[in-house]
Amino acid sequence: MTEVIPAVLAKDINDLRQKIANVVNVAKVVQIDICDGKFVESTSWPMGYYDKESVALILDEEEGLPYWENVDFEFDLMVKNAIKQFDFFTRLGPKRIIFHLEAEDQNELKDFINAIDPYTRELVEIGIAINTTTDIEKLSPLINSIDFVQCMGIEQIGFQGQKFDERVLDQIKSLRSKYSDIIISVDGSVNEDTAPLLVGAGADRLVAGSVLIKSFDVRETIKELENL
Repeated sequence: MTEVIPAVLAKDINDLRQKIANVVNVAKVVQIDICDGKFVESTSWPMGYYDKESVALILDEEEGLPYWENVDFEFDLMVKNAIKQFDFFTRLGPKRIIFHLEAEDQNELKDFINAIDPYTRELVEIGIAINTTTDIEKLSPLINSIDFVQCMGIEQIGFQGQKFDERVLDQIKSLRSKYSDIIISVDGSVNEDTAPLLVGAGADRLVAGSVLIKSFDVRETIKELENL
């Protein structure tokens, strides 16, 4: 059975809380898409100017992420130079953190991941996301230092509801052939039509956004995606 991870792109903490509430009793892991308005055009919680108060409550441990008792979170960091803000993001409480290869200096990223404190490394899984136009050979120096790869299924990232980019299928096949044991996640344009193609190519996890927003029955839609 394929793991399906709901993705939420929230404008503020209230929007985040509401969107997580829609899947809290359905999914074990929720992806929070974090956009800084620099690496991608859009901006989302917790990177906005008006998010400081909600972020401070979490950092001061007065509150946790919404529904943190019920779900784990992975942060998709569509953020420029995210490695410089790693401590900030880990203090918000994710189980997984995803760096985008194109947003970082690749040598610095490798050195940084290898230097993460072992205690933190045991608590937080590290993934690397790559665009459909990125050669998988660029992952070679990092592959033994990460827990999974996230392939983007769309060309323009940072927005939900984008057109499916078929180039991701060859990317997944190449990754599965070259690195048979690596966990492969796919984010972007995951739906009832594309899910069988992605799983057939070798994907282990499907990150679903728009298809769940449009669904009249989120639980049933997730079950369908899991079993495709």
